[in-house]
Amino acid sequence: MSAAACVSFCPSPASSRHGGPIVDLAGLPPATEAEERGAQRDLLEFGVNGTIGANSDSDEDAAAAEIDDEEEHSVRRPRAVVQKFMCERKAVGDGFALRRSIGRPELQSLDPFISLDEFEFSRPAGFSDHPHRGFENVTYMLEGGLSYHDFSGHKGTINTGDVQWMTAGRGVVHAEMPGGEGVQRGLNLWLNLSSTDKMVAPRYQELRSRDVPTAEKDGASIKVIAGEALGARSPIQTRTPAMWLDVTMRPGARLRQPVPAGWSACAYVIDGEASFGQPGDEAAGAHHCVVFGGDGDGVDVRSEGAGTRFLLLAARPHGEAVALDGPFVMNTSEEVQQAREDYLNRRNGFEMAAGWTSGQ
Repeated sequence: MSAAACVSFCPSPASSRHGGPIVDLAGLPPATEAEERGAQRDLLEFGVNGTIGANSDSDEDAAAAEIDDEEEHSVRRPRAVVQKFMCERKAVGDGFALRRSIGRPELQSLDPFISLDEFEFSRPAGFSDHPHRGFENVTYMLEGGLSYHDFSGHKGTINTGDVQWMTAGRGVVHAEMPGGEGVQRGLNLWLNLSSTDKMVAPRYQELRSRDVPTAEKDGASIKVIAGEALGARSPIQTRTPAMWLDVTMRPGARLRQPVPAGWSACAYVIDGEASFGQPGDEAAGAHHCVVFGGDGDGVDVRSEGAGTRFLLLAARPHGEAVALDGPFVMNTSEEVQQAREDYLNRRNGFEMAAGWTSGQ
């Protein structure tokens, strides 16, 4: 599928990253394969014959171990805010609009994050059959539902508060459509895979809202989508050590959340307003993206006005070159071209696309 047809889940064609030069991030320390592999538990994984089965891995979860280390002490040196901007709403076609935070001119990427969108769509908008390779595609519904169907027969609907963590790996072809009447709202993240993981078997992790771990303390309530906070740990196992927290804070509440050293981190305000960083810093309102510097052991947040709800994202950077074009995220332009040819020729991970259609 073209980038224009998959605009919510593909970086904008107007972005210099779309079909642009390789971004060299080699100056950052790369994670080792063992550190990024993590435990893969209760996952849906494609076998070589196209079947889906449960996969279980007893390897230690490096991401959880790092966060455990950080949780052992309180935040002593809050990270400073190095960038803050408003994410304006942009209508794209009939029935679709988005607010892009990562993957825009001010913040073209935040290794290992490729893009982050708050999206809203309704019929007739939708995303018909299209491929992906080389990254993880995460969808978290804020309101309404999203229906999906892929070339292995995996299909269903995620609704308000549900999350789907899809590892595209060597290749997935799927369709995504509004899961109900009216406007459907959610957040969509593209999380890059390391070079050693780009050709792994595709798999899904899905959590219903009722199964998302929640913790509360001092006026802050946290839904732990990935990683750990306030002693609550998500069952989602990530290949790249990462944290995704949906935080709601009452007026006047304060949260000091540890973030492992060396991880990239940002916040996206969904509703209300909050102050991040040092006391006296200007508050960030709804639809603002806040990027944190790397120096410090966590983030310090104070709820302003009538309270706030925000997304806190953090992950260990890969420190690798990125070559991105439409639905493919690889390390070199040659690998992107190979992905395109593999999809067109239905090979190397795209075999099940031959003769398949979602009917959408």
